[in-house]
Amino acid sequence: MPVADSLKQNTPPVGGTTEIPIQNVSAQNTALKQNEAVQVTIPASSNPGVIDLGPNQPFDISEAIGSLQSRSFTDNLEHSLAKFSLGLLFFMQYGGSGNLADLASSIAALQEAVDLTPKDHPELGGRLEGLAVALEQRSFRVGDIADLDASLKARQEAVDSTSLEDPARTSRLHRLAISFKSRHQRLGELKDLDSSLQTAQQAAALMASDYPDQIGLLQGISVCFSSRYQQCGDLNDLRAALQTAQQALDVTPQADLEYPRGLRNLAVYSLELYERQGKIQDLESAIQLSQTAVDCTPDGHPDKPAHLGTLAQSLTLQYRRSGDPKSCDTAVKTVQKALEQAPDNYPNRGGLLYALAECLKDRFRAQGDVEDLEAAVVSSQEAVNVTPLGNPQRAERLQSLSVCLSDRYHRFQNLDDLQASFQATQEAVKLTPNNHPALPHRIQNLAETLFTQFNHSGDMNDLNASIQAAEIAVQLSPQDHPDLPRRLQDVGISLRGRYARLGDPKDLQAALAADQRALDLIPQDHSDRASQLQSLAESLRGQYLRLGDLKDLDAALHSNQEAVKLLPQNHPKLASQLERLAESFRGRYQRLGDLDDLEAALRAGQRALDLTPQDSPSRALQLERLAETLTLRYRRLREIQDLETSLHQSQEAVDLTPIGHSTRPVQLHRLFLSFCERYQRLNNLQDLEAALKAEKEAVDLTPIDHPSRAYLLHNLSAGFLQRYQRLKTPVDLQAAFQGGQEAVHLVPQDDPDRVHQLHFLATCLMEIHRATNDFRFLEAALNRGTEALQHMPDNHPSKAATLHLVARICGNLYKSTKDPAHLQAMHEHYRNSFQTQAISDPEPLWDGAIQWATLSAEFSPEHCSEAYDAAFGLLPEILWLGHNVSFRHEAIQRLDIANIAATATRTLVQLSDLKFGVQLIEQGIATTFQQMLQLRPDLSSLSADQAKELQQISSALYAGGTNELTELAQRRKKLLQEIRQQPGCQYFLTAQPYEALRHASSSGPVVILNGHKNGCDGIIIPSPSLEPVHVVFPDVTVELLKIRQTTLKEVLSYCGVRTRGESSSTRLFCRPEGYSTLSVQDKFKTLLEWLWEKIVHPVYQVLSSQGIDKGRLWWLPTGPFTGLPLHACPPTTDFIHSYTATLGSLLDARHERSMNTVKIGLVGVTHTGVGGMNRLVAVREEIEKIQKVTPPSEILCAIGEEATPQAVTNQLQNCSWVHLACHGKQDLVEPTKSHLLLYDGHLELDEILKMPLPNAQVVFLSACQTAMGDARLINESFHLGGGFIAAGFRGAIGTLWAMSDQDGPTVAQSFYSHLFREGRKPDATDAAEALHLAVNKLRAQGVPYERWVPFIHMGI
Repeated sequence: MPVADSLKQNTPPVGGTTEIPIQNVSAQNTALKQNEAVQVTIPASSNPGVIDLGPNQPFDISEAIGSLQSRSFTDNLEHSLAKFSLGLLFFMQYGGSGNLADLASSIAALQEAVDLTPKDHPELGGRLEGLAVALEQRSFRVGDIADLDASLKARQEAVDSTSLEDPARTSRLHRLAISFKSRHQRLGELKDLDSSLQTAQQAAALMASDYPDQIGLLQGISVCFSSRYQQCGDLNDLRAALQTAQQALDVTPQADLEYPRGLRNLAVYSLELYERQGKIQDLESAIQLSQTAVDCTPDGHPDKPAHLGTLAQSLTLQYRRSGDPKSCDTAVKTVQKALEQAPDNYPNRGGLLYALAECLKDRFRAQGDVEDLEAAVVSSQEAVNVTPLGNPQRAERLQSLSVCLSDRYHRFQNLDDLQASFQATQEAVKLTPNNHPALPHRIQNLAETLFTQFNHSGDMNDLNASIQAAEIAVQLSPQDHPDLPRRLQDVGISLRGRYARLGDPKDLQAALAADQRALDLIPQDHSDRASQLQSLAESLRGQYLRLGDLKDLDAALHSNQEAVKLLPQNHPKLASQLERLAESFRGRYQRLGDLDDLEAALRAGQRALDLTPQDSPSRALQLERLAETLTLRYRRLREIQDLETSLHQSQEAVDLTPIGHSTRPVQLHRLFLSFCERYQRLNNLQDLEAALKAEKEAVDLTPIDHPSRAYLLHNLSAGFLQRYQRLKTPVDLQAAFQGGQEAVHLVPQDDPDRVHQLHFLATCLMEIHRATNDFRFLEAALNRGTEALQHMPDNHPSKAATLHLVARICGNLYKSTKDPAHLQAMHEHYRNSFQTQAISDPEPLWDGAIQWATLSAEFSPEHCSEAYDAAFGLLPEILWLGHNVSFRHEAIQRLDIANIAATATRTLVQLSDLKFGVQLIEQGIATTFQQMLQLRPDLSSLSADQAKELQQISSALYAGGTNELTELAQRRKKLLQEIRQQPGCQYFLTAQPYEALRHASSSGPVVILNGHKNGCDGIIIPSPSLEPVHVVFPDVTVELLKIRQTTLKEVLSYCGVRTRGESSSTRLFCRPEGYSTLSVQDKFKTLLEWLWEKIVHPVYQVLSSQGIDKGRLWWLPTGPFTGLPLHACPPTTDFIHSYTATLGSLLDARHERSMNTVKIGLVGVTHTGVGGMNRLVAVREEIEKIQKVTPPSEILCAIGEEATPQAVTNQLQNCSWVHLACHGKQDLVEPTKSHLLLYDGHLELDEILKMPLPNAQVVFLSACQTAMGDARLINESFHLGGGFIAAGFRGAIGTLWAMSDQDGPTVAQSFYSHLFREGRKPDATDAAEALHLAVNKLRAQGVPYERWVPFIHMGI
């Protein structure tokens, strides 16, 4: 019910001293507009129908009654006069005693007086009026509607007995109008209200200018218009009420006591107009009018409490509009002052208590002070207590009590409050007549209470009853009623609740229709529009989750944004709206994967939290939602700080939520998830323990029949299983199994979530089988897993995982039974898992494929190729470049890609499937290389729309959380199929087959080296036309290779090569001048001879058998083979050696590029800054010698202080050949952070990879650490040289370790002399031979191994 309505519908008091009116109707009319006691006086002077006792002569009522009763009458007229006088005396005695017997005697005497009076007697009208007053008083006292009907009938007869010319007709019409209004207040029938208004208007038409109660009559008419507006919602009635009240005020002198009352009436109607239209000027007018009424009414005046009450109501609405806590505080103080000034028997005390309860309830909702909530409950309860059972205002006050109790239930989760709230609102509905204008509102409140009960119990009967009540409230509301939008909103909320429970799309459609209709009914500037926009957004979001149409999600987001814009910055509901906005941004992030949406969600969520007071009951919810958003960002960016903050906020949310509160299990579950995330990241058992503790409490707090108990129990059981797998404690396995069983039993057979419980139970049973070797548990696991599969559609997001589980069970069954049917079923389940349509996280599929390959290798090797093909085909999906660098690097280690690739290659070699072995090892190392260098797929061959759509769909899939996996996966699959049909894109984001890879050997054989714990192998691709050949290394093991790597590291340490620092004559950091290395030469020689004998020579022998004895030779070492100087093994004259990181990069380098001119960029960094840091003495000589053997017109030179990052960037972008004589620095944690140390700055590989390099041919990295990493990670294959090739250079010269500064000029002069021999233009394919010759020349000078061995060539 609107706030203003409570000011006009109050019942007169019962009992107490009362004066009896006969002619004076002004006081009764005042009752119409003020709802105060009917004040009646008996004239002291002689008056028709009244006993003449003399002027102001006191008399004893009892004696007078006795005297009249003892007399006898023969004349009817005299008898009727005596009975009338007796009736008045009894009425006076009732006024003093409150004894209903006196009132009954009064009515009996007055009725007899009327009966004895002839119909045409001039006093009949007066006696009928007296009877009407007494009957009306008993109606007020007892609540019998028959008395009110009889009173109204008497007044109608009084009017009918009065001629049109009689001046008394106006007053009697006036009083008849009052009676019709009284019955309307009791029954709510519109016909009574219409009759009251018509009768009052007739009285006004007859009213003379000197009519004594002109003000009262006009105010009564305004009240009727207002009441009809309340019942019918016609805005014209409200405007007429306001206009008539203004007319009444205009004829009221300011000194008159009626003037403040007139001001208050205008204030009440202005409040109603504000509540209808939401225009701030109406609210401001109400505040001003009520404040003026208060100011011009002295303290102690009986009207002061009423005026203060109206002012308090105005301030309450101002607070609800602005959110300014000052308005709420002032409203509370104002109504408290009204109560202080009101006597205990104040007729409208219940109304003031009701108003106080509303103010306190508002303040509690904004500030969360429990004392306000308790005081609101007490005030609303007292308001009910002081309101008699028959009083029509009792229903309204019961409703207020119901809302306050509901708020207390939401705060403390005391079920008694919820039950009391339901009982109060149920009683309020029962007390309200069927046609009463407040009935729809009270039914609406009943619907909201039932919905709260459903949220507590999950009882569908409560939810269905809530929907039914909400729909009835809408049906009973006129189409233009101001409360109709809110009632439609309640319909939408309840229908969404049923849709969430049962999944019937009709409920969601009906909810959306109700929300849209509600919004259409609310003016653009109305204060309720923000709330309705939020409700519409909820329905739109639900429709998006069902249909996956992005337009619905965008519309929901737009609605949330509009709602936020409509609210002032200090509005109490702004925080709630911001949280909903954050939820919409979260949803769009989960659909599109756009990090901007996630950041927007975080900003909105953080702002909502900042606006929420520390002690607000909604703060816990804000923290929980913000923690969820931070978890999403952690999963995307893998920043540990996000995880820590999320966990901290989850813990704070739990701490703020009292035990017993309905949301505490939700908060505990969020905390459980946060601890689980950190456990998975850090593997700290304490996090798992904390997670289990939180989830166990959540389960314990959730009733057995609550719909979420199964879900919580499932998660708790999964936590126990994790701890069992960590500690192998049988009690944990037992707890996991028992919890899983209970969860299955709690979920209905037709619940779509039941498949998750079945899957988990099957997992537990398989673990029990492992622990006990009891075959029965394995069969039970198969039954549960198969049952789960039977209830899963093909597009179920978890189907792949369940297929893997059942496949593993079948594999274990085959181990035990040797039944080929189990083996066949295993392969079928694994195969089917890779054909599922909805996959959000491909990583579990990788694990399943590796398990498949492992089991196949043991039982049916012929399926290994299929299994490994499925696994390696997932790598581009798993290592999607939308993830941040740290996430992808962790994934490479976590998935053990290098070892799996080695295992797959070894397996396929043993199966003699060399071609597929080449394809798989290339897939493994190429994907890893791409990830380490952050190389993104080349989208240049795609249209702009294709590139954008691919990025959006892929990001959304890997962002996680979306429910539209099927649609997204199918869209991505279809898009990739379209792309791969385009020329040159057939291998886009997929593995290149051997038929394409073999062309990497078009200029010479490629030797792939694979190291595995079970043996080391080589695969030679002799030429595109020859079959690949297997090379056996019988005496080479992974352990021996690691020993040789350690030996090399030790030798280099003896030489001082690996020490960081600077000397004046070497690019070997901190190598002392003149340091002797003769003592380690034998170790170098022994290492090279071992490499020759065990690896290189067997390769040469195979090549010779293929007719290949010289020419170019490319090495592709992997795993423990990387970092070993295979090119330096004697003899070094048979082949010209090169290295390549992948076959694909070699194929790319072979593509010819047009060059208009040859430009050589020379960079010489003699030192890196002020003070001569990192000085390189021989660099200037090196640059000068290059200039002497190259055409001057083709050189761009930057030396010394000119060699800045910007200068080098220009050279890289404009030159085809670039020589970099400088320091280099590897970063093996993030290879793209590897960089060149230049003058006054450095240039990172990440920047180089992003540069357009249209002319790039060959780069000479005459720097330290350019072709290999730190000796501590000497098996790393990612380096600056490979990075430059990835950036676009066709070839690169680098060093495995730091070169000697004095060798730079020698090698460079020899290298460039060969390239530009006889005036030729340099060719990238000559670079390897040029380096080969330069190193041989250096070697001929007798330099030690560590000076000539490190130089290597990469690329073509």
